[in-house]
Amino acid sequence: MGDRWHVEVDRSLCIGSAQCLHHAPGGFRLDTARQSHPADSETDADERILAAAEGCPVEAIAITVLGSGEPVFPPEE
Repeated sequence: MGDRWHVEVDRSLCIGSAQCLHHAPGGFRLDTARQSHPADSETDADERILAAAEGCPVEAIAITVLGSGEPVFPPEE
């Protein structure tokens, strides 16, 4: 993958399940309200970050290619 990604968490959707922490340790953090946020909103493409997005039970994590904005997850339909 050599791309750089922009990672966002829609905090209005996040339910604090911490699945993102399970899939990508160090890639996400929970705040005191148990809301997730990326450890770094700009990161190298990483299968663990993608697994976290795919494993989020409420699909609160969005990943786009940095610069182009092309969606990585969720994929365009």
